[in-house]
Amino acid sequence: MSGPAVRIDPVRPEAAGLAETAAAALWADAAEAPLVVRRLADPPEGRRWIALATPDLDGVVLASVGGTEESGVAGHVDLLAVHPRAQGRGIGRALVTAAEEWLRAQGATEARFAGNPPCYGWPGIDVRYTPAACLAERLGYERYRIAWNMTADLPSSSAEEDAADLARLAAAGVPVHPAPAGERATVAEFVRRQWNDEWAWEAGQATGCHYAERDGEILGFAAWGSRPLWFGPMGTAEAARGLGVGRVLLRRCLADQAAAGLRSAQIGWVGPIRFYSRAVDARVERVFWLYRRPLG
Repeated sequence: MSGPAVRIDPVRPEAAGLAETAAAALWADAAEAPLVVRRLADPPEGRRWIALATPDLDGVVLASVGGTEESGVAGHVDLLAVHPRAQGRGIGRALVTAAEEWLRAQGATEARFAGNPPCYGWPGIDVRYTPAACLAERLGYERYRIAWNMTADLPSSSAEEDAADLARLAAAGVPVHPAPAGERATVAEFVRRQWNDEWAWEAGQATGCHYAERDGEILGFAAWGSRPLWFGPMGTAEAARGLGVGRVLLRRCLADQAAAGLRSAQIGWVGPIRFYSRAVDARVERVFWLYRRPLG
């Protein structure tokens, strides 16, 4: 015998109480949960997305539509939160079902508990949020990938070490510069040309950004705060490989984060573990399971 139906309605993400529910439910991200809600509510132009919640805002889900892939159109559950006082009532299931119905109406052929770059909250479900993983599996979602973050303690290096690295690059004709917000068009175009539109958008939206150049040609960039408080993305052009540009740009951003009051930095959705481990003694710490299921 099923319980009473749970009412789910569209809601404005700035509604009073929504950020409180996210912070209460997402205990491992409580301090930044409101920032993540605001980030998800300000995605790239043209993204289709929705926030759905119970009438009392004890449960909320944010969902969005991603790009077209070989498997079809991917829909994403970007954030799912049920306040601890309301857990055990079937609210999580009802929220996911409502999100799936909306995604299906938008043409999505698959639903994912996975980040929708470039504007995302997490790569997938943090393994510490066990009830969320259990819910996904109960609803028939398949775990198809694992992602991870690395953690770097701050400050990541001494002022003398940073100064020496900057001086070494400058002597090689490769100065490093900050890219203030609103003055990143050239950096964003470099990122778009070398990598993709998603990273270019993140570089433009980031709290902080630094780049290296030689004779007016950009060789590499690093950014932090596009996903609130996290480091990334960063990249170095082939012409700069072996100069140590990536390590210097990374440390410039981590120094910004330390100056902002952070005691550690999350390096998000990491690929090259060895680089970050050697550059700033970072360690793999947060692990995420990515889930998906077809939408019939």
